[in-house]
Amino acid sequence: MAKLFGFSIEDNEPLSQTAVSPVPPNNEDGNDHYLSSGFFGQYVDIEGVYRTEFDLIKRYREMALHPEADSAIEDIVNEALVSDSNDQPVQINLDHLNASDGIKKKVRENFKFVLDLLDFDKKAHEIYRNWYVDGRLFYHKVIDLKNPEAGLQELRYIDAMKIRYVRQEKKKKGDQFTRGAITGLNTGNPEEYEFPELEEYYVYTPKQSYPTNSTANGGGKGSIKIASDAITYCTSGLVDRNKGSTLSYLHKAIKSLNQLRMIEDSLVIYRLSRAPERRIFYIDVGNLPKVKAEQYLRDVMMRYRNKLVYNADTGEIRDDKKYMSMLEDFWLPRREGGRGTEISTLPGGQNLGEITDIEYFKKKLYRSLNVPTSRMDGEGGFNLGRSSEILRDEVKFSKFVGRLRKRFSRMFNDMLRTQLLLTNVITPEDWEVMSEHIQYDFLYDNHFTELKETELMNERLASLATVEPYIGKYYSNDWVRRNVLRQTDEEIREEDEKIEQEIADGTIPDPAEMMLDPEGTGGLRPMPMDDLGDSAAGGEPDAALRSMDVDSKATTMDANIAKPKGGEI
Repeated sequence: MAKLFGFSIEDNEPLSQTAVSPVPPNNEDGNDHYLSSGFFGQYVDIEGVYRTEFDLIKRYREMALHPEADSAIEDIVNEALVSDSNDQPVQINLDHLNASDGIKKKVRENFKFVLDLLDFDKKAHEIYRNWYVDGRLFYHKVIDLKNPEAGLQELRYIDAMKIRYVRQEKKKKGDQFTRGAITGLNTGNPEEYEFPELEEYYVYTPKQSYPTNSTANGGGKGSIKIASDAITYCTSGLVDRNKGSTLSYLHKAIKSLNQLRMIEDSLVIYRLSRAPERRIFYIDVGNLPKVKAEQYLRDVMMRYRNKLVYNADTGEIRDDKKYMSMLEDFWLPRREGGRGTEISTLPGGQNLGEITDIEYFKKKLYRSLNVPTSRMDGEGGFNLGRSSEILRDEVKFSKFVGRLRKRFSRMFNDMLRTQLLLTNVITPEDWEVMSEHIQYDFLYDNHFTELKETELMNERLASLATVEPYIGKYYSNDWVRRNVLRQTDEEIREEDEKIEQEIADGTIPDPAEMMLDPEGTGGLRPMPMDDLGDSAAGGEPDAALRSMDVDSKATTMDANIAKPKGGEI
């Protein structure tokens, strides 16, 4: 194969030879590997929905222009990304990353550099919308090939209809009849199996064309093969397993949107044809022959017919009697012996204001896009009430948006990985460990999550105040922390360590140095450890009190003070 355009980052620690699997490496994105002699991206759909991913992306983009679909997409994009004048739409969270402060600082600086290359603060809405509509997103990572340590120089967006991701089996000598097969199965030793090796690259075609070219010749005339590490590829996560193609979240709404369009068009046609009331003229033609009767009918019709047309451009009124439309009156001849000339009225259509079927298909469209139907009309006001008043559809929608954010974050992960590796901040082995602990915090617009957390904390603190007198009598301190405050083992350990640290720093007083206020105010005052004597070491506090130089009245008062029981303070 010819040399690929771009760059590749090699893994210094490949998988051990004894770790074998008959399944080739894949990203679970629906792109299976293709033989070099076949076509890629070609699918035949019997139902006629789509034949290639090229057709699929075009259909998605046409759907996004429909008003109802566009409104639903805007709700999703606005909920996922918030553009604030003071804060960035997304920030990196390294709280769970086990690394030094210097490494964390460099990671944050490089992430900010990646956001600046994307101009994410200004273009976040367009980037996210393109990813959601197309179901995939491509960026070319431009670097200085003579000085790769300088890191990323530019991030260029690539239209999804101009690039294809290919996973292809590597060629070997003498394997014309065994391509795609696993050899050595008769040995009985899995370590001796020879599995097909795959290579991954992208085929970029500057001129947008129908993708019917073979992978063997690089995707056709004018196509360029680009190394996989030089492209950032982020998909929606939805895959058609039967056809092996990546789908967009709009795919479920194809049928609903088509039904909505058809019902709207049929409603308009019905109203235009049935809305007006039309007159029926029965003209008595006597015993005239057929030809003369038709001539007489036309004469009468032209005599009484008046069709005035108003021209909105020029403001003129003209008479267009020579044109006949489907909404005009009916003229019917009537023979002698009938009731003579008669004019009657044909009533218009009934229930023309009924749009229940349209509302049904609009709700079906919103449900197919996972958007709450309560957002369809927008008649209800915005209320920051209790979270218990939030509809269940809003809770499901919030979780759906959270999943979209997680999937979209893969784009940041790939760009940040390349930047950190090129600038020698970390190694590929370090990234495998660090990537699992790097999170991205998106700016929230709605206060639903904050309201929910605040209410849960208030309820738990109220329950804690209720059960506090019974701690040490019926409930243990550990039971209260686990069942009332709902703290996990990790949270309990972390909070204990923080409390000990704050006591050592003097931020909060030591409970062991606290005692009841002898003035009778009911408060607490700190007492020096030296004055407690043996009580600090677990002895009797009465011995320490007797050693103090106090008057008899104070001694009597101290003697009457009962020692606090566990859980009362």
